[in-house]
Amino acid sequence: MKKSLYVIFIFTGWLSQAQTALYNSGNIQIHENGNIGFHTNLINDGVFDDNLGLAGFYGSTPIAVSGAFAPTFFDAEFANEINTTLSTPINLINNGNFILVNVVTPRQETDITLNFLQNAFSTGEGDLNKVDGYVSLVQKQNFAFPVGNAAQLRALILSSESTNESAKCAYFFESPDSPTTFPQGFDTQNRAQNLNAVSTSEFWRLEGEVPSTIQISWNTDSNIGAVVSDIDNLTLVGWSKTANQWQNIGSTGNAGDLSSGFLTSFSFVPDAYEILTFGDGGNIPPGEPLDAIALDNYLVTPNGDGVNDRLVFPELAQSPSNSVQIYDRFGLKVFEKDNYTDEFDGFSTAGSFVLNQGDGLPSGVYFYVAKLHDVGLEFQGFLYLAARP
Repeated sequence: MKKSLYVIFIFTGWLSQAQTALYNSGNIQIHENGNIGFHTNLINDGVFDDNLGLAGFYGSTPIAVSGAFAPTFFDAEFANEINTTLSTPINLINNGNFILVNVVTPRQETDITLNFLQNAFSTGEGDLNKVDGYVSLVQKQNFAFPVGNAAQLRALILSSESTNESAKCAYFFESPDSPTTFPQGFDTQNRAQNLNAVSTSEFWRLEGEVPSTIQISWNTDSNIGAVVSDIDNLTLVGWSKTANQWQNIGSTGNAGDLSSGFLTSFSFVPDAYEILTFGDGGNIPPGEPLDAIALDNYLVTPNGDGVNDRLVFPELAQSPSNSVQIYDRFGLKVFEKDNYTDEFDGFSTAGSFVLNQGDGLPSGVYFYVAKLHDVGLEFQGFLYLAARP
């Protein structure tokens, strides 16, 4: 009771100064199991970073977060009926939960992001609720960026060879030829000889220094039929900062059809490219394919019908001495096995964080690392798990 009275007293003092915003010029702290609900704008010119508990953004009017300093929340949920717009970054320690509408960041100011710190993760993102703008991360190796535009989620899944000190991503539903928030265009006709076409419908911007693979998807708005006639020829392309042209980064395999699907890339350094999108590589291999990224994407449906009930890697027969790890989209390990011989059937063998572990893992995208010790190769890729009926 004393905590509640203390918070109400402080808030009342601020609100008496300005009815349109909650202004912090001092020091706010959310204690463990405490909650703060914002129904108005937040102007943070003070200390607001030693927090536990939950900060929520609610109401039926737009909320803006601004000020000289970025607030740092343990848990945050975004549930107001109209967008929460950031004019200063927000840092998240644990969970960012998207319940209603979008978090909007200005694409022309790339340092203003929703920033996920080392152990933070997102939940609830979808077409109607995600980040319309930039998302960043700190001290993470693998992460699913919950980015999109106003109308749809267009997530980018990052799998890096080591921990990223920082990385950043945004999605743009517009032509690379004439982007609205870049000082220059990226001529889709200016491409390397091993490229037949470059998408003019959409692109992603990804910043990061660590060699990584990514997974991106397409849908009907992507107009992939204007890029390729056969999805086997679809490839990841990037605008090279050094060559000033589109280059073929490459794809380890595609799943889907011309209406929808996903692509997993070869390994590359994100900072070598200004932006990324889909292209037509024909049957021409990318510039520098890596043997370490070679297996397909997989579908696992453990329903007992004898088809795709287990995750099968035929190539592992070449190396009886091997190891396989499987991670969820937050980078948490859910399965590990030395000398793997098709054991994964949707159940977790690693990590106590899995709820209802005996019922099997939930449906979704997971990524794997398969190491063939006998031949000195390492493979990475993605799988889609359909939960048990």
